[in-house]
Amino acid sequence: MSIVQPVPLLASGSLAPAALARPSGTFAMVAMDQRESLRAMMSRHSAGDRVTNEAMVAFKLSVARELAPLASAFLIDRQYGYDRVVADRLLPADCALVLAADVLDQPGGVVADTDLDEQVDPQQARADGVAALKLLVVWRRDARREQRIELAARFVDRCREAGLASVLEPVTRPTPEEEAAGTFDLNDSIVEAAAELAPLGPSLYKCQVPDRGIGSISHLARQAERIDAVVDCPWVVLSQGVDPQAFLHAVEAVCRAGASGFLAGRALWTDALADADPLPVLRGASAPRLRELGDVVDRYGRPWQHARAAEAPGGAA
Repeated sequence: MSIVQPVPLLASGSLAPAALARPSGTFAMVAMDQRESLRAMMSRHSAGDRVTNEAMVAFKLSVARELAPLASAFLIDRQYGYDRVVADRLLPADCALVLAADVLDQPGGVVADTDLDEQVDPQQARADGVAALKLLVVWRRDARREQRIELAARFVDRCREAGLASVLEPVTRPTPEEEAAGTFDLNDSIVEAAAELAPLGPSLYKCQVPDRGIGSISHLARQAERIDAVVDCPWVVLSQGVDPQAFLHAVEAVCRAGASGFLAGRALWTDALADADPLPVLRGASAPRLRELGDVVDRYGRPWQHARAAEAPGGAA
């Protein structure tokens, strides 16, 4: 008689991020869910030609084909390429599929605010082979803080009910008043957002790199320790705002402080946007960079099973 192993859970009751992890229990994940921001990046290299939806999908599929075999998970949005990734089975078995579940208010390519995408059906996503959903939350010290907490809580609950892991991604921004007065501190805001949102119990918490990756490893690690002190679930960093050449250095620093890896896009594939054919750059630069980053998270990252609040029923961790 076969014994059915229990699904690993976090102490919050959320599905553990085991399916998104490397054998080491760390994360080396590729983000390819950019929408109008990707169009804006591509337009800088388009010689004045309009960047079509088809061109965006083609680039995303190229990234999937070249980088997913080296990644523990691959994140994409439903609008540009998700259907093809699913139908063509582009991801290898050891690369989990993550679907963006956010609607982006994105005037001029900059995300101003977000909401849950009601066109994403968690049960259908699970049937498609999706292992996790991701929600971006733009966090500010403004009058909408409680609404954003409620939004993030609904997202975590929706994933839990569907049996999907939840990846919660707060990105902190200044209010107009903070920007005008020059009083916004990125590191303080990352910690404050984490203290407010991580207790909602996502499977994986994703945040910005302190100081945008500028500074020594010891300095960045000290700042990242502040994040680790308030996050009781596995956490990873994104690469937005970090110079691609500095991202390896930044990932080592945050992993030394307790992070479990990264879910990054721009630091991996931005260089490939400059050529009409992205494949040479994806193969010659992006893939080696991803391999090196994987080695770093394996060496320095905290396995998700060792996050303070992580536990698994029946010892299944």
